[in-house]
Amino acid sequence: MARRLAVEGYLALAPDLLSVNGGTPPEEDKARELHTKTEREDMIAAALAAIPFMAKHAESTGKVGAVGFCFGGGVVNRMAAGSPDLGAAVPYYGVQIPVEMVPAIKAPLLLQYAENDETALAANNKKYTIYIYTGTQHAFNNDTGAARYNKAAADLAWSRTLAFFAENLGAPPKAA
Repeated sequence: MARRLAVEGYLALAPDLLSVNGGTPPEEDKARELHTKTEREDMIAAALAAIPFMAKHAESTGKVGAVGFCFGGGVVNRMAAGSPDLGAAVPYYGVQIPVEMVPAIKAPLLLQYAENDETALAANNKKYTIYIYTGTQHAFNNDTGAARYNKAAADLAWSRTLAFFAENLGAPPKAA
C-alpha cells in the first residue's frame, strides 16, 4: 500500500510495528503469533512517532496522512486521537477508539468500512466521511484473501482515499 501511495507521488512510510518486538518474521504464521505477544500500546507509540518524522522529512510538505487496514485501521484511529499534527486519517475497517478519546481527534477522517462495521463520531462534531461498502466483508480490500476480497469496492475505496488525501494534504507532485 505504501508503494501505491508513492506511485501517486506521496512520500510514503510503512513502519514495521513489530519492530518493537524484534521485527516481522517472513513466515505469516510466526508474524501473527508475534503480533499477539507484542504490546499494542508500544506499536501505537511507534506509529505516532512516525508523524513528526514524516512531517520533518526533507521531501515532506509538512502535512502527514495515515492509512491503515484492519489492525492498522485501529492504529490510524489511535493516531488521529493521539496527535493533533496528523493531517488526514483513513482507517479501513479499524477498531474504534474509546469514546472518551474522540474529542482529541483533530484530523479529518475518511472511514472505509464493510457493511458489518460501524462507528459513531457525530456526537463529538468531528469531521468525517463514512462509506459502508454494501455486500462486503471485513478485509474487503485485502487482495491476498480471495474469500473476502471485493475488487470493485477496493478500487472505489482506494480512489476515495487518494481524493481525500489530495483534499486534506494537497495533491502530490507527479513524478517526471
